[in-house]
Parts: sequence; structure tokens; C-alpha cells
Amino acid sequence: MAKEIEHKYLTVSGSYRDMQSSETRICQGYLSREPERTVRVRVADDRGFLTVKGENDGDSREEFEYEIPHSDAETLLGMCIPPVIEKIRHFVPFGGYVWEVDEYLGHLAPLVVAEIELPESGRDYALPPFVGREVTGDPRYYNSNLSADNGINK
Repeated sequence: MAKEIEHKYLTVSGSYRDMQSSETRICQGYLSREPERTVRVRVADDRGFLTVKGENDGDSREEFEYEIPHSDAETLLGMCIPPVIEKIRHFVPFGGYVWEVDEYLGHLAPLVVAEIELPESGRDYALPPFVGREVTGDPRYYNSNLSADNGINK
């Protein structure tokens, strides 16, 4: 069993681009968006993943992620509840952690969200200059809800 502990923020600038160490293009969709059990399919560059997540409990939840064949992930994306999310993930080292900054494309543009995964709840960390308002725990910013038309960019 794996525990994901994550804090999420909106961004206030594009300075993460100058700070990034790498980036990847991601397409992801959901076979289930139920809050108690989300099932996500992801293609990141040429790799496929299947992820099952439990219900959020503050900043943490159970997460099980498995690499699957790229062709299987592509086929499963076609079975997902529309629309599929497209984004560019920027990996930004800062303060001893690697921040993941998701720049959403398509119907979610120009939304940009920065996330940090922590080894335990309550851990202190420094905020990079591109980070703005915290949205941890705000269900409107869960990727499973972003894939629905939740009016976030209206």
C-alpha cells in the first residue's frame, strides 16, 4: 500500500520554466472519477500507467500506480470518460524537493498548478517564487474533477 501526500498551489508566474530540469507531455483520462476510487490512465511521452487512488483525507490518500504497455494505455484512453486531459509537466527542483508544475492544454488552458509530494504530513518546505494560493483539498483542482466541465476557467 502506498500513501500519496501532496500539496497543490496555483501559480503566479511562469518563472518555473526557467527553473525546470525537464518536462514531459501527459495525456490522462479517467475510467472512474468516484471520490472513493479514481482510476486513471496516463500516457507520459512513450510510457503508459494505470493508477488507482483512494479518497482524499486532507493532504493524503492511498495510491497504487503501475506501468503498463504504451499501446494498452493508448487503448484505455479511448475508453475513458471524456474529455482526456492534456498537459505539460515541468519538473522544478527547489528547496530539496522536485516540484511538478502542470501546464494544462486544451479546454483547461491557461490553468497552471504546482504540486509538491512530501514524505509525511506536516513536513515544512520552502515555497518557490512561482507559487501562489494553496488549493490543497479544494476538489475543483483534483485532476479527476478537472477532466469534467467544472467551470474552473470560466
